Amino acid sequence: MTIGHYKIDKSSPVFIIAELSANHNGSLDIAIETIRAAKRAGADAIKLQTYTADTLTLNVRNDDFKISGGTLWDDRYLYDLYKEAYTPWEWHQALFDVAKEEGLICFSSPFDKTAVDFLENLDVPAYKIASFEITDIPLIEYVASKGKPMIISTGIAELEDIHLALDACRRMGNSDIALLKCTSSYPAPVNEANMIMVKDLAERFGAVAGLSDHTMGSTVPIVATVLGAKIIEKHFILNHDIGGPDAEFSMDEVEFTEMVNAVRDAEKAIGTVDYKLTPKQKKGRDFARSLYVAEDIEEGEVFTEKNVRSVRPGFGLHPKYFREILDQPSPRTYKKGDRLLNHNLLNH
Repeated sequence: MTIGHYKIDKSSPVFIIAELSANHNGSLDIAIETIRAAKRAGADAIKLQTYTADTLTLNVRNDDFKISGGTLWDDRYLYDLYKEAYTPWEWHQALFDVAKEEGLICFSSPFDKTAVDFLENLDVPAYKIASFEITDIPLIEYVASKGKPMIISTGIAELEDIHLALDACRRMGNSDIALLKCTSSYPAPVNEANMIMVKDLAERFGAVAGLSDHTMGSTVPIVATVLGAKIIEKHFILNHDIGGPDAEFSMDEVEFTEMVNAVRDAEKAIGTVDYKLTPKQKKGRDFARSLYVAEDIEEGEVFTEKNVRSVRPGFGLHPKYFREILDQPSPRTYKKGDRLLNHNLLNH
């Protein structure tokens, strides 16, 4: 998978996305500065959401359209929340331009066909399907038909939902798909992160796997990286004082920078399967054990567990030969602290 200039595969660095979402609080200036801050924090991409209240829901005041269930937004109507949170479409060109100036990849989550058509005119390099839209098969088909890389969050998905979404993409000739493990709670508790799913998504579906994270802190992104995530998405806010619907589970510049650094360190720590030692590691073998003379030994005197020992440092004969030389006569005189080096000892 390649998004913009960024190639995403098993050997690539994690693709780190800063999610703008509603963290502009209705100000274009804040949105622009947030993009610049995301670049400073080490993000590879900035992601928008392209919808209006009317493209997401109905302006209806009954219990079906009232949020409940212990969320941050309980007792609010869907229409009111989305009207507050949306990113005005007339901002998009400016935001894309700023991202380009900063060297960030910019793309979006569309929530209906009109949003897809609008984003196509901006030449987006990829599309994100939000967790709650994974069941909208007609939308997924339409997005997939554009032939761009698809990133699909699985926050509310059962196994069948993932299969249906993938089938929808492939029916449209699009197999350029990444699947993100997501816990659709805001904020999400760490004990529900279930990061082992990152590995399973990659293996079960043969797709690029990653994480769309709503937990607090960097622990879950680090674990995801270790388990093979190649994409990490995190909500980003310029300053928590801005407030807004998503502020509580978003990272500011300092927090996001710390996360990026931790993910990059985790990548370095993973390394590769290689049993060869580096020069520094080889030097460390100086402190391994080897065979040394523990008491003065006369020529002809037999080697015993008392006069020969396996000790540090590692400049003497390998300890694997210890049993072979026991009870053998010494070919010469040794002083305490001499190395046993002569492999002829084994044939004496």
